[in-house]
Amino acid sequence: MNALMCHAFGPISQLRLEHTPDPVPGPGQAVVRVRACSLNFPDALIVQGLYQVKPALPFSPGAEFAGVVESVGEGVKHPHVGDAVVAFAGHGGLAERCVVDAARLLPLPAGMDFAQGAAFLLTYGTALHALRGVAELREGQTLLVLGAAGGVGLAAVEVGKALGARVLAAASSAARLELAQRHGADAGIDYSTQDLRRRVLELSDGRGADVVLDPVGGSYAESALRATAWRGSYLVVGFAAGEIPRLPLNLVLLQERRVLGVYWGEALQRDPQAHLRDVEQLVSWFSEGRLSPPVTERVGLDGALDALQRMTARQIMGKVVVDV
Repeated sequence: MNALMCHAFGPISQLRLEHTPDPVPGPGQAVVRVRACSLNFPDALIVQGLYQVKPALPFSPGAEFAGVVESVGEGVKHPHVGDAVVAFAGHGGLAERCVVDAARLLPLPAGMDFAQGAAFLLTYGTALHALRGVAELREGQTLLVLGAAGGVGLAAVEVGKALGARVLAAASSAARLELAQRHGADAGIDYSTQDLRRRVLELSDGRGADVVLDPVGGSYAESALRATAWRGSYLVVGFAAGEIPRLPLNLVLLQERRVLGVYWGEALQRDPQAHLRDVEQLVSWFSEGRLSPPVTERVGLDGALDALQRMTARQIMGKVVVDV
């Protein structure tokens, strides 16, 4: 089979499209013929050795994908050969076939194609876990989303609206804000030209945001924390800007704010039943037309390396899906 392979942790440019042996399922595993694999920021971090999890070398990146089950190992009762599935495998999806624990496979929801399925689980799962499970966002509250035109950002915009919040989208260009508003954001803030804290206060009658979701980090983190309301929650989701910010803790003390970490991959391992409830909720919202996976670009497996590099340089909006 063909696969985009990583043989050593380092620059993304070292990845190579290679012919490798087809995988064989072990006990409790299934082999999925990958039809589509989306790109996410953790894929780039894993290749560089900068993520919390480091797979055994060599490996293929690609955390989430959709496809058809080709074979199953001993003890697997679900899914069956021929079933269409979505998967969060952590890695391995940028290949024609991927072996994955059967417990990490879910049926492809009705009405969802493979590209949408590949762009669904990680970003929407992270957003719902963060907003409902961690921050306990309530109807009528104000949600501020940084990086609102990225994969997690757009998912958070839609999930925030589904939970009944007023959503303020923050991004670095008018085009990115336009995309976020097409996905339901109530107002936009261009933090490359506007004062983030001041605009949030103006748009919230001086209160600030009840919940801030930040998958970006970097230089805007302190302004976003300053824009958080009394006893509001600031969610640390990731560091797409490439810089882990240092926040002055007096800002937490003075407004009794909460700074909360969000680690969806670990949470689903610790509480799989809560994860399944979240998936049921997300599938229900999708069937109602309230969620629309933002597939903005599709490339072949031979274009995955370039797309990963552009994603790392923050040159992509929405989700890129690799048609395998």
